[in-house]
Amino acid sequence: MARFLITGGAGFLGINLCRYLLAREQEVVSLDIAGFSYPERHQINEIRGDVRDRATVDGAMTGIDFVVHAAAALPLYSPEEIRTTDIDGTRNVIDSAQMHGVKRFAHISSTAVYGIPTHHPQLEDDPREGVGPYGEAKVAAEDICFEFRENGMIVSVLRPKSFVGPERLGVFAMLYEWANEGRGFPLLGDGANRYQLLDVQDLCDAIYLCCTLDDDAVNDTFNIGAKDFDTMGEDYQAVLDYAGRGKSVTPLPAAPAIWLLRMLEALNLSPLYKWVYETAAKDSCISIERAEARLGFQPKYSNRDALLRNFQWYLDNQAAFERKSGVSHRVPWSQGILRLAKIFF
Repeated sequence: MARFLITGGAGFLGINLCRYLLAREQEVVSLDIAGFSYPERHQINEIRGDVRDRATVDGAMTGIDFVVHAAAALPLYSPEEIRTTDIDGTRNVIDSAQMHGVKRFAHISSTAVYGIPTHHPQLEDDPREGVGPYGEAKVAAEDICFEFRENGMIVSVLRPKSFVGPERLGVFAMLYEWANEGRGFPLLGDGANRYQLLDVQDLCDAIYLCCTLDDDAVNDTFNIGAKDFDTMGEDYQAVLDYAGRGKSVTPLPAAPAIWLLRMLEALNLSPLYKWVYETAAKDSCISIERAEARLGFQPKYSNRDALLRNFQWYLDNQAAFERKSGVSHRVPWSQGILRLAKIFF
């Protein structure tokens, strides 16, 4: 049995990883600024605290074998919260891990470090150009990890595509709500672009591999995504078909829709930020060949499987989060003025 510290353990990825590790009889410590409100609370060691507070981080690091650093301030947070959490917090956690002799450090980054894609698939050695405070902070956090790797620490940096599965709400709750209400769903562009996603269970597999394989295999940077995915139109249509209301996705001209979303974002009337709407009408996929070759990573879920698994969880648990909203993946994001668009679908 090993002892894992998960920063952001009360979040969407955190709870899925906690359950994954508990099923493999590992010991789990969760460090999160939010409370751990899941049934597994009594099976783990919960530490309520902020990764920006060094004393709290040091206290959580005692006896830890593996750190999975998943804590982050997401794009809807303020630029200051993003900078201090995603950059300063990362340095706090990895420096503390090194000082406490932790065996492995797995940093959960994002494909947002590639910016607005110019080619596909994207490779781990491609240039990084984060868009907005979140993307820029993710690049800076990776640089901190690379610094510690160069100084001899075993550090895996994982760049997952947008991942979905049980407990995921956030922006995907909009698709699920509209589908469940018997509405169609708008797509930027013609929906023929291929947009790769990832199931959270597959991400947990990749993280576990990075914590358990040989040092030489894991001390690197890895893209993590689904192996099997169709066009965005086909994958989103699968959700509407599963809802069984006979509705369809509706393509919208991308250019004018993007200009409108830019304006709404500037006015704080929409939850959609630049990296979402600027990439939604384009192909977006990464190569996972390095993870396949070095880690033996084998994704089990296609885009469609992942979305439908998440949608069914949404249907089963809808009463628990009705009338809730926020800026994390644990709750639906407020749709703002976009909610008015329902009348057209």
